[in-house]
Amino acid sequence: MGEPFIGTEAIASGRLTAYQLRTRCVAIYPDVYVARDTVLTAKSKATAAWLWSGRRAVVAGRSAAALLGSKWLDARQPAELIHGNRRRPTGIRTWADRFEDDEITVVRGVTVTTPARTAVDLACRYPVDEAVALIDALANATHLKMADVDLLVERYRGRRGIKRARTVLDLVDAGAESPRETWLRLLAVRAGFPRPRTQVPVHDEYGVLVGVFDMAWEDVNAAADYEGEQHRTDRRRFNRDIHKAETVTRMGWTHIRVTCMDGEADIIKRISAAGVPRV
Repeated sequence: MGEPFIGTEAIASGRLTAYQLRTRCVAIYPDVYVARDTVLTAKSKATAAWLWSGRRAVVAGRSAAALLGSKWLDARQPAELIHGNRRRPTGIRTWADRFEDDEITVVRGVTVTTPARTAVDLACRYPVDEAVALIDALANATHLKMADVDLLVERYRGRRGIKRARTVLDLVDAGAESPRETWLRLLAVRAGFPRPRTQVPVHDEYGVLVGVFDMAWEDVNAAADYEGEQHRTDRRRFNRDIHKAETVTRMGWTHIRVTCMDGEADIIKRISAAGVPRV
């Protein structure tokens, strides 16, 4: 019973008694339960919110992204639904909105907005940087086609937030593999540097893959990697990083390694010192 379920249905079907439901399970939303030891995720909260709606809502926004496979989603955030019922419980965010049949799909039995419609909703409803990071992750997980997104932007030309959405969508890059990689790329672009290519493989003189840069300006042999905590705590990864840094430096690359301790001004100076021109 790790998956959310409707309590009254479980009792009616004989799966659980009322006593078992009360003692072994916990309610996430009214009449929607999980087993007491369940660790809630953005996915499970999305499914639970859909069940709360009586299976009538369409899972949207962050919750749709979760069910479509996006990573890096905070389970503490409210589940999001397109649903006419504004009297939602704590932990669910709803909005009434128009949608067409081609903007809806089904994931494991749950009605969800398609990747393209999810991208438009995120772009319209969240601040630019947050929206870009969310859509980067969605694009990475779903092979989102930006041409499909562009068609929906035209379809909803007068929608509130659509102007901001155009700005957001222009910044999206499916090559970002974490929110901090998105942050680093946006920092560089806003500082006036050309948009880097993401997930750039580097091979040595023997054709052996040395590693993959998070982003690179190949015309000047400059690259940047954001190194999170796992780069330090995973010993094998730490050793691979050392080998990669030594090898690419020998090959003539300027390798900018960024951590959470680096300030924005310092990162910009290092990119500039690497010979990346401003546009």
